[in-house]
Amino acid sequence: MKLATIRTADGTRAVRLDGEVLVDLGYADLGELFAEADWRQRATASGATYPVAGADFAPVVPHPSKVVCVGHNYTDHIKEMGRDLPQYPTLFPKFAETLLGAGDDIVKPAETDALDWEVELAVVIGKRVRRADERQAADAIAGFTVMNDISARDWQFRTIEWTQGKIWEATTPVGPYVVTPDEVGGVRPALQVRTVVDGEVRQQDDTGTLLFDPVFLVRYISTVITLRPGDIIATGTPAGVGNARDPKVFLHPGDTVVTEISGLGACVNKVVEA
Repeated sequence: MKLATIRTADGTRAVRLDGEVLVDLGYADLGELFAEADWRQRATASGATYPVAGADFAPVVPHPSKVVCVGHNYTDHIKEMGRDLPQYPTLFPKFAETLLGAGDDIVKPAETDALDWEVELAVVIGKRVRRADERQAADAIAGFTVMNDISARDWQFRTIEWTQGKIWEATTPVGPYVVTPDEVGGVRPALQVRTVVDGEVRQQDDTGTLLFDPVFLVRYISTVITLRPGDIIATGTPAGVGNARDPKVFLHPGDTVVTEISGLGACVNKVVEA
């Protein structure tokens, strides 16, 4: 199934893609849907429909209790950043206020001149889990979506801790769909990821090359903290970010950045002035 949260005149709605229409599932958003123990059955329901064409996609889960991001998880990206392969995942948080819909504009903060792109496979949690074993971790994965982990590099590297460069309000597109594992080859999918800026390919890799795969990450993170339905894990970005180029290249107002993953769809976002 491909599930989404869309904006309508009556507020946000959780929907399922069915051909050329989106079927209303009776919930305000996917966070509400995934909170139901039998959400998979409820996601097959019939309801009012909306055309896919022109749909206004909200963040797939507008108000997750947490967004946990993983840094340095593709071998090539680790090398381009001049670092050794990590023994454990590097984790940092994002917050609900950072999230955008898949087609929303990215408003460039006036305080940065180093706005960078990062295409990421994101895991969406569909079941409460703590200290998960292999089976529990796999079962807790509702599906996968696309995230663009937009980063203000000048703020990120002000200190050795990255968070301040990663949590700028309304800068992180996520969507358009949460795609269930059965549609993408299981809970450890090998999918092509790509970033295109104004028609030029900037990143391209395969999620099969992740150092720490989605199941491992659910196990690892759930050891530290309870993962709840609707929580999001961003699994890291491949080589090709603007900060690693010589000379460095960043996003500017007027640019259009497309982050796409095979089988999941794409976030298409225009950068605009604050």
